[in-house]
Amino acid sequence: METGLRILLSRSAFDRAADDIAALAPGAAFVTLEKDGRFRGGGRDLPIALVDPDIAWASADLFHDGLFHRFLETLAQVSRTQWCQLANAGLDNPVFGELMAKGMRLTKANGQAASIAEYVLAHALSLIVPLAAQREAQLRGEWRKVPFREIGQTRWAIVGFGSIGTEIAKRLRPFGAHITAVRRAATPDALADDVIGLDDLHTVLPVSDVVVLACPLNPATRGLADRRFFSAMKAGAALINVGRGAVLDEAALREGLDRDRPAHAVLDVFPTEPLAAGHWMWRHPKVRVTAHTSSDGLGTMARQDAFFLANLRRYLAGEKLVNEAAPHEVAP
Repeated sequence: METGLRILLSRSAFDRAADDIAALAPGAAFVTLEKDGRFRGGGRDLPIALVDPDIAWASADLFHDGLFHRFLETLAQVSRTQWCQLANAGLDNPVFGELMAKGMRLTKANGQAASIAEYVLAHALSLIVPLAAQREAQLRGEWRKVPFREIGQTRWAIVGFGSIGTEIAKRLRPFGAHITAVRRAATPDALADDVIGLDDLHTVLPVSDVVVLACPLNPATRGLADRRFFSAMKAGAALINVGRGAVLDEAALREGLDRDRPAHAVLDVFPTEPLAAGHWMWRHPKVRVTAHTSSDGLGTMARQDAFFLANLRRYLAGEKLVNEAAPHEVAP
């Protein structure tokens, strides 16, 4: 049975998945956002007024091609789009609120969670096990012991226990570390030793060896990591931010680093991206800067594609969509 749907997607996503989409939605018409910013459909260029899809897929390659904002701005101007699958998990951009206010259903992605989780563990483990000190001894030709705390002896606070936080916990659990999940609802979770609400975060900061910020940006989390936060942290602890840049107060972090609270900061997200040339973080000896790249594992794109196709099947069957956003998750 032909669906007659019009689907908007990037040229890259079309090249990867058009056949799979057509198998699920026979007769679907495609409108592609080309890498040069043009819209194409039916073999010709289309003005925005003629784009108006039933379904939109905002895949991750739009970020890489610098077209994500153009894609969303276009959706803000159309009238009949019923559902948009996003490549991101955070919905702090005000345009998402505009789209939802129009009645558009938004579903968040989780294909990036595995990659981000492995990024977090790689950085954290390299700080817990003193690889730098061991290498330094080698370069000096020194045959000396470098004792270290075992991973199973550490305590972690994971702020935000959605798809990313739980993937971190899955990978950390076999090491035997103590995991405290910090989230909106303090209901028990098999992946965590303790679950607390955000209001109780201050109770675990003094005993946590690793604090991971994997939370969305909203009024409750904006500026969460402030002077009070860093003052409460355990001396020698590590902070890793893979959530949103504005969750962290950069001036407060700099002061905290001077007191070893934290002793190290691993930052993949920033309030303004790219991070400005000459910014103090670039060369700070206790800071690791990465260019919002924690999601760029080589398996992410395939997982994102599979997630969209699975949700498309559900949509066409009238079933519940996975990871559908609720109104409270979007910026007003």
